[in-house]
Amino acid sequence: MAISIIIGILVLSVILIAHELGHFITAKASGVRVEEFGLGFPPRLVSFKRGETRYSLNLIPFGGFNKLTGEEDPTEERSLARKNRGIRLMVISGGSLMNFLLALILFSSSYLIPHQIVTGQVMVDDLNPNSPAAAAGIKIGDIILSVNDNPVRNNNELYQSVMDSLGEETTLVIQHPDSTTETVLLTPRADPPEGEGAIGITMKTVNATTVSKRYPLWQVIPLGAIEMANTVVMWVQGLVSIFTSNVLDSFLGPVGIAQLTGEVAVFGILPLLRIAALISLVLGIMNLLPLPAIDGGRLAFLFLEWVRRGKRVSPRIEGIVHIIGLAMFLLFFLAVTYQDILRIISGESLLQ
Repeated sequence: MAISIIIGILVLSVILIAHELGHFITAKASGVRVEEFGLGFPPRLVSFKRGETRYSLNLIPFGGFNKLTGEEDPTEERSLARKNRGIRLMVISGGSLMNFLLALILFSSSYLIPHQIVTGQVMVDDLNPNSPAAAAGIKIGDIILSVNDNPVRNNNELYQSVMDSLGEETTLVIQHPDSTTETVLLTPRADPPEGEGAIGITMKTVNATTVSKRYPLWQVIPLGAIEMANTVVMWVQGLVSIFTSNVLDSFLGPVGIAQLTGEVAVFGILPLLRIAALISLVLGIMNLLPLPAIDGGRLAFLFLEWVRRGKRVSPRIEGIVHIIGLAMFLLFFLAVTYQDILRIISGESLLQ
């Protein structure tokens, strides 16, 4: 357990540092003064100064931070707030952009590692009577050969093809038990009844074989980009269910994420790359949400300034909003961290 937690902390720290590097690089490139770039959070252990920036190593090992001159005050020389809207947009969103880039690299890199792929025939194992599949004439025992001309060789390929077609008329080629084939049309549901799925079937892969496949270098970036897009769609769909349930039971804090990452790491480098890519992607998206004290909150004030044709909200008011938001985030994360620590003490696994 201890080794898993250490691995999780290291992976999470790399992801968070990448986020801060995005802010650091864009700030330096645009002439904003970076007073300090820190690895971890204070208290400070060691530091040195190069040029105008102090670089520090701090005690608390999660991520890092940038201290930029004048994030809300445009009166300070070379402050962030003094720059034009385009530069402020670039610096504020730089962290999330770096997380997206890291996620793409990690997803793409995972395709360079040999994959164990199950291939066979996907058979309809059960069918909901009032579902799109039933209405299209699909029956238990039918084999789904393709979706929108994309071959279907395992359950995951069918799931991905259906998720890519939510709300749209979709063509399926099916094979009946008597070996005849038929082309049917149906529309996968974006919001199906609980437990039914988009088209209303459960499936299983029959006549399955496992093969090892490694993708050539020129294919991995497109494959990584496709997986990123599919992950975003699934994450957005899952976000609603999280906030309609008990949030604290569904949400993982930094300690919980480190635990999950460490538990996944024992299964090998491929699952570790995938979970790290997912965390980086979700972190990048979450930081763009228009909430106080995070990047999205600062972008919201930037958008408000644009709507008001250049008239800024008072730096004092913006600062107060971010301080209140920060206090609320700290209380929330203290609550989820307490829950995460209790889970670790009890020996409960997140993969059960």
